[in-house]
Amino acid sequence: MSQKIDLDQRRFRKIIRGKIKDNLRKYISNGEMVARKGKDTVSIPLPSVDIPRFKHGGKQQGGVGQGDGEVGDSLGQDGEEQPGGPGEAGDKPGEHALEVDVSLEELAEILGEELSLPRIEPKGSEKITSHKDRYTGIRTTGPESLKHFRRTYKEALKRQVATGTYSKKNPIVIPIKDDKRFRSWKTEPLPQSSAVIIYMMDVSGSMGDEQKEIVRIESFWLDTWLRSQYKGIESRYIIHDAMAREVDRDTFFSTRESGGTMISSAYKLCSKIMEDEYPSDEYNIYPFHFSDGDNWSVDDTVTCVDILNNQILPNSNQFSYGQVESPYGSGQFIKDLQEHFAEAENLVTSEIKGKDAIMDSIKDFLGQGK
Repeated sequence: MSQKIDLDQRRFRKIIRGKIKDNLRKYISNGEMVARKGKDTVSIPLPSVDIPRFKHGGKQQGGVGQGDGEVGDSLGQDGEEQPGGPGEAGDKPGEHALEVDVSLEELAEILGEELSLPRIEPKGSEKITSHKDRYTGIRTTGPESLKHFRRTYKEALKRQVATGTYSKKNPIVIPIKDDKRFRSWKTEPLPQSSAVIIYMMDVSGSMGDEQKEIVRIESFWLDTWLRSQYKGIESRYIIHDAMAREVDRDTFFSTRESGGTMISSAYKLCSKIMEDEYPSDEYNIYPFHFSDGDNWSVDDTVTCVDILNNQILPNSNQFSYGQVESPYGSGQFIKDLQEHFAEAENLVTSEIKGKDAIMDSIKDFLGQGK
């Protein structure tokens, strides 16, 4: 019985996985999954998934092949058409959404499959790999050291109750070989390389709530994928208008200023953090910068190019710039980067015109496997 349940559960998970892949763009665009994130899982709302089954009707209700009738007669009860129609009130329950918990690890796998993302080849000590055994379920065979006592006892109790050998007066439960259950596991490789993501975002007056929501959603998916590639990845957050400062995650997504924009202030702080805390021979570094493309002056853009050329790019796996479309931003900065770094292999730019473009932007950033 337990083997059949395990088989049904695997079938169910396969169905759920397929539905997530089919609707991945929708989930990414609406950001609902981000709000349902737990520590290691995400709750995903899905339409109810019913496995087809036969259902017995009530007595004396008739049915196909029962009672009098002619070809073409209505199948409604007593030969009458069934009531109901668009807009009519009814007494039946409606369809309900099913919430399924999916691990961030599995979510990363689905994202990688759907976008055909290559696995990242870390620099540094990437060839040193440890392995971790993770218990994933229950099976009917295994060594005694992995015997699951509670599950074994339950199986023995169910068998004795079913066969009538269990006595309330003498409640002794004795497992036999077929009752034994064992923990199952799989071995997972864990890269030893360390990594850090440095998020930078323009919070000047031209970056509104909609633009910040796009950054929040995209950073969730970027985080999910990169954390599936590294053990113990760190995240740092920098906000800037005319000045830059490091903040925590909540402040990063909630702050809004009204000043001008000097992008070089963020790049200077990013470079300092990298130099002081994350040696490039020990860390895989991923700076991400999100802006609407406005900058204070041409001179400041020249400063940005200089910092990128001499400090950030030589020490980063990849620098990613995402330009979020805004009715108030000029959108010039991405053009400047594309002009100055057309030949740079580890600088990627992406235009994000709205929530529907987030999935394509993720592909832009992660598609090179750096």
